[in-house]
Formats: sequence, C-alpha cells, structure tokens
Amino acid sequence: MDSTVARINATCTGTRMPRANMNTVLDFDFSFPSLSEQQRIVSILDETFAAIDKAKENAEKNLQNSRELFDSYLQSVDAEKESLGSLVDITTGKLDANAATENGQYPFFTCSREIFAIDNFAFDCEAILLAGNNAVGDFNVKHYEGKFNAYQRTYVITVNQENRVLYRYLYFQMLKSLKEFKMKSVGAGTKFLKLGMIKDLKIALPSLSEQRSIVTKLDVLFAETKRLEEIYQQKLAALDELKKSVLQKAFNGELTGA
Repeated sequence: MDSTVARINATCTGTRMPRANMNTVLDFDFSFPSLSEQQRIVSILDETFAAIDKAKENAEKNLQNSRELFDSYLQSVDAEKESLGSLVDITTGKLDANAATENGQYPFFTCSREIFAIDNFAFDCEAILLAGNNAVGDFNVKHYEGKFNAYQRTYVITVNQENRVLYRYLYFQMLKSLKEFKMKSVGAGTKFLKLGMIKDLKIALPSLSEQRSIVTKLDVLFAETKRLEEIYQQKLAALDELKKSVLQKAFNGELTGA
C-alpha cells in the first residue's frame, strides 16, 4: 500500500497544491485476493482494531480517573476564604514574548505552557507565574524558585505573608481557579486577565499545618496524573504504529492468524 501511495505521489501535478489525476489513479494495478482471503483479512483486522481501541479506552479511563481524583481532592479543601490580594504582591515581566534565546541560562516564562530560556534574569525569588492572556482563555499557572525572567503579560505573584500561606498550596489554589479565570476573562480576539480579577480571587485558607498536609497529598496525586499522561501518550503512539503495521502486513499479504 505504501509503495502504491508513493507511486501516486510521484505522478502528482501542481506546484502549490499537488494533486493526483483521476486517470493516473485508475491506471494503477491493484491486486485483490479471493473473497475468502479478503474475508479472512477483514476478520483479523476487525479483531485487531477492536483490541487496539479497547487498549486506548482503558488507558484513557485510567488517566481520567486519576484526573478526577486529583480534582476532587483539590475541590474538597474547605476553610475560611480570603482575597488573594491581601496575601501576595503582584507584578509582571517587562519583556516581549520573542525575547527568548536558544540555550539561555535562565527560565523565561511567557503565556505559553512551554517554558523558554533567556540569557538574563529580572527576578530571583520563589513565585507563582500566571499567564495573563490567551487566545481562548486557556490560562496556565506555574510554580518556580530561583532566577528567571518573564513576559510583560505574565503575572509574577509573590507571597508577602509566608506565615499564612505556602507557595505550593497557593499554586494548587491558582490551578483550581483557572476555570474561573477563563469565565471572567475579557477581550474579543484574545482573552485577558485584569489585575483586579486576580486580586479579588477568593481562596480557602486553612492553617499552615493543614496546608502542608494538603500539599503532600496533592503532590502525590499530581505526580501520578502526570505519569499516567505520559504513559497514555506513549500508548497512543505505540497503538497507532501497531495499526499502521497491521494494515501494511495486510496489504502485503503477510497477515497470518485465524
């Protein structure tokens, strides 16, 4: 099958948008086995693809269960709430998003989920980094400690009352609030978060000892979810390759089985 596709591609015409001529396709010879052999191949393919789909479904279910457990525990935190603005200082970076440099020495936080690099730093502290804009309001938040730099639309949030809130606990509370931020964001072409929206955010604030206990549990669940996400993506890639391999063998007459 791949060799046939390659031959068709070789005959394609057009400069901007290569296209196959109908007559060219009709002129190719395709070999067809007997009906009984076709039925045997189809039976094997149906069985194999059903097993592949089931494996995908199981991997996705395990990942979904882990995410739901994490979200459930995160939502279950119950304590008196306080405005974020009374607990933190909030500033932004000063750089353009394209200020990143390849192989830079320091992390460069933009509104992307990806962390870039840069050759200079403007901050040397522990902080929560909140993306301040996104095309569809799909904001993200990160927790970092050390030297770094930031894009001008990235909010750099530092705790000013460390006897009341832990950075890691605050990170999880901000993670929990991303859906709320999406609903409250403004803008047409691009969604933005205003400073007042962030300051007005209400977070549950238990004692520091309770926060440490919550963080320990959430870190375990978070790590497990990340592990399952990686396994899920690897399985998807492997199963897709398996499906291609089985199809290739089928069309090459190499498929064996009942």
